[in-house]
Amino acid sequence: MSKTIKIHGIIGKSGDREVFIGITTANILHSLSFADVLNEETGNGYQRRFNPHHSLDFRRYIQTPNSTTIPLTLNLRPSYNNSWKIKTLTTGTSQLIIQKEAGKLFAQVDCQHRISHLSDLEISLPFMTFLGLDIREEMEIFSIINSKAKGLSTSLLDYHESRLISDLAVEKPELYVALYLNDHTESPWYKQLDLGGERTSGIIRKASLRTMQKAVKRFLFQTNILSDTGPETVAKLISDFWSAIAGLLANEWANPRKHFLTKGIGVYSLMSLAADLYQESHIQKEQYDINYFSGVLSDFIYFIDWSSSGHFVGLGGESGVQQALEIIRMTRHKSKLKMVSHG
Repeated sequence: MSKTIKIHGIIGKSGDREVFIGITTANILHSLSFADVLNEETGNGYQRRFNPHHSLDFRRYIQTPNSTTIPLTLNLRPSYNNSWKIKTLTTGTSQLIIQKEAGKLFAQVDCQHRISHLSDLEISLPFMTFLGLDIREEMEIFSIINSKAKGLSTSLLDYHESRLISDLAVEKPELYVALYLNDHTESPWYKQLDLGGERTSGIIRKASLRTMQKAVKRFLFQTNILSDTGPETVAKLISDFWSAIAGLLANEWANPRKHFLTKGIGVYSLMSLAADLYQESHIQKEQYDINYFSGVLSDFIYFIDWSSSGHFVGLGGESGVQQALEIIRMTRHKSKLKMVSHG
């Protein structure tokens, strides 16, 4: 019995990258390939979480008369170099020779959902494999291919961007701050932003990375705080603001599905509120801590009904966020008037 798998094809260029293009059966490609799905706990991997319905739809389709598909896109990473080789034939074509014992050595750059449920099918499928891309290059190509793909998490693309930018804090501070909130244990958002990969079991995702990034961008624009404050300090300040929110509204925070607090409306409007608090106070920046925010917020935050049947029902979009912010500002204004009249 042969110890190798041989696939005929050609060597060529896809843009400026060398590739091997061939045709083989679905079950062989399935047995030799893997999807490097992002593990949100470890940060390893980069692909979207698996959608079985999407995959099964393709399985049903590819078995119908006149079905077809564009070539599956794969990559043979450098770590597998000893498990495969390409032989040039006298005909001018090439042969990809793979050691059977190598197992799954093709990374599925763009074919995860097409191939995942085809382990038992001998249907012929075309494929193109890059030769020796490292994982960073592979992730960059995946992002380019899928940047406009329907259903691909924008948060996953944001996470890819964060790993590809050399100085994230300077080049994209809003993304830096959003990831700070998700990655630091003292943040109430720790491991609770949806990055688009495999979720950590047992943890309820409260918002997406894209939502938080856009909310932070609102804060940065309203305050212009980066003109005289470093991104690291800003990240700590915003983390303290949210710690105050989570502490004061513990029930709402613990039950995100029944409240608007951590949905888009709540996240955006509260970040604008944080900007209000920052802009109006003249205290030194290092004093913008959880104690400061807790004190100011406690004067009015309890008067807002964050429940799914409360003040923000029916609000949506940018105009809805602005209406929510006005409700929060008005509630705060009324609480100040009460305190003055009682004083």
